[in-house]
Amino acid sequence: MTLRTLQTRLGFAAIAIAALLALVAIPNFVSSPSNVRNIVLSPTFWPYALTGMTALAGLLLLVTGFREEGETPLEEEHPEAEGAWIRIGGLAAIMVAVMLLLPWLGMPLTCMAAFAATAFLFRTRHPVVAVICAVLVPLVLYVFFAKVAGVAVPQGELIRLP
Repeated sequence: MTLRTLQTRLGFAAIAIAALLALVAIPNFVSSPSNVRNIVLSPTFWPYALTGMTALAGLLLLVTGFREEGETPLEEEHPEAEGAWIRIGGLAAIMVAVMLLLPWLGMPLTCMAAFAATAFLFRTRHPVVAVICAVLVPLVLYVFFAKVAGVAVPQGELIRLP
């Protein structure tokens, strides 16, 4: 398989998934009350925002796939492709760990650990910044949703945030 083929297939798949989400899944399976004052707090806002980003990523993959010159096999151009499978397996393990840790640690602390683990799994060049972001981003989001927006954020059994 060539890089061009891979990018165009991934682009078409991302666009198809975005279309399925926007036309079927979100309208039929995400309920949203009509009296939500702020659109950002609507239960459908973020699913549609992520769907739009998925469609945009698909379009960008298609554009770069069609602009890719030559038909170089993927293995010759990217010899580190085998290591990618190890990272994908590590990412799957992180996802399972998130699923298992959420009830005990709660969403903010589990997200902090998952963010840091993902950054180190993909060998970040900026480990200090990664750890700072791993702590601050979930904490700031928790404060916004719990204190400003009044949305209950799942807390863990072991540790509860104020």
